[in-house]
Amino acid sequence: MSNGQVRVAVIGTGDIGRGWAALIAAAGWPVALYHHHGRNPGDALAEIADRARRLVELHRADSATVERGINLITVGRSLLEACRDAQWIIEAIHEDVKAKQKLVESFEAAAPEARVVSSSSTAVTPTQLVARATRPERCMIVHPLNPPELIPLVEVVPGPLTDRVLIELVRGWLRAIGRIPILVKKPILGNVVGRVAAAVWREAIDLVLQGVIDVDDLDRAVSLGPALGWAAAGPYLTYHLSAGDEGFGQFFQHLNQTFESVWGDLATWSRIDPEQQRTLIQNVERTYEGKLTTNREARDRRLAAILRGLEDVKSEK
Repeated sequence: MSNGQVRVAVIGTGDIGRGWAALIAAAGWPVALYHHHGRNPGDALAEIADRARRLVELHRADSATVERGINLITVGRSLLEACRDAQWIIEAIHEDVKAKQKLVESFEAAAPEARVVSSSSTAVTPTQLVARATRPERCMIVHPLNPPELIPLVEVVPGPLTDRVLIELVRGWLRAIGRIPILVKKPILGNVVGRVAAAVWREAIDLVLQGVIDVDDLDRAVSLGPALGWAAAGPYLTYHLSAGDEGFGQFFQHLNQTFESVWGDLATWSRIDPEQQRTLIQNVERTYEGKLTTNREARDRRLAAILRGLEDVKSEK
């Protein structure tokens, strides 16, 4: 095995698991797959290869490295076979806390030599994850954004018993495959990105349901509005830069007054009733009907272009 490579096992071949596998294969690392429900993951293999090769088209990976990584993909007929030689196990099954706990417990026998066991969860805390584990020190949440092979940010959420050395080890592995890890110092439901997304998503839903704006214009309002600015600077730096010579302290007082009036008028509900759900689903499906493949390809091209732009500016510093 080449220096710097890590043997990875991805448990779960849903969308996130496939994204992890495509990313790891594109880095030329060996990855073993195991379908949690025991079905034949043949369709997953084809999609993983396609997603990895797509990174070459988007100038996010090297063709020779991708092909080498694809050739190194294996499929375990059992959990033991998939995890046997893995240094890093990535759990990517559905968001079911009991199923995740049982799976982590099973890694004690199936993967005694693995250095790290990570979960891709956003709805399970590290403490919940290791409730049945006998080696909680090697476990943590390592949560990617979707699609994992394109969006570089990854949240690393250790638990109170996680080995600090292993946290840094995982952050190093993530950097080696082109990810940007951020450390969530205090576990919280939804992690950081999920909570910010949930807040924006609730308001986006509410604005459409109230008839303030159509689905496609809402998407434009976010993607070409705050999301574009945040991609370049994030919310804190964006407002700090807006303060200019006034200084952030004085600017914040004005900003806070403006936001307080808006905050008082924002949606506060925590559930959508069935009729509202049907209305929202119909609006979205009607807006984007028959455009799924085209829109996905366009989104990927935009993401790749944004990343190249950010990297080009960073290289000029």
